[in-house]
Amino acid sequence: MKTRTKDSAVSDKDRAYRRRIAAEGGHQLVVALPRETVALIDELKARDGLRNRSQALLQLIEQGRLATQQST
Repeated sequence: MKTRTKDSAVSDKDRAYRRRIAAEGGHQLVVALPRETVALIDELKARDGLRNRSQALLQLIEQGRLATQQST
């Protein structure tokens, strides 16, 4: 019988999270950012009442996309 460790429980949890994200049509992305950038993202998240950093990043990306489309 295989003994479940804390690491394997975390892995199961991570896999389940990735499956939920994929089922919703999303994809998990890990990035390394400067602290100042993360602070800005957190500031936008708090200011706009967003649930998580992903929503703040999506908002920034959409604003950039709109600005790019308007300038062409």
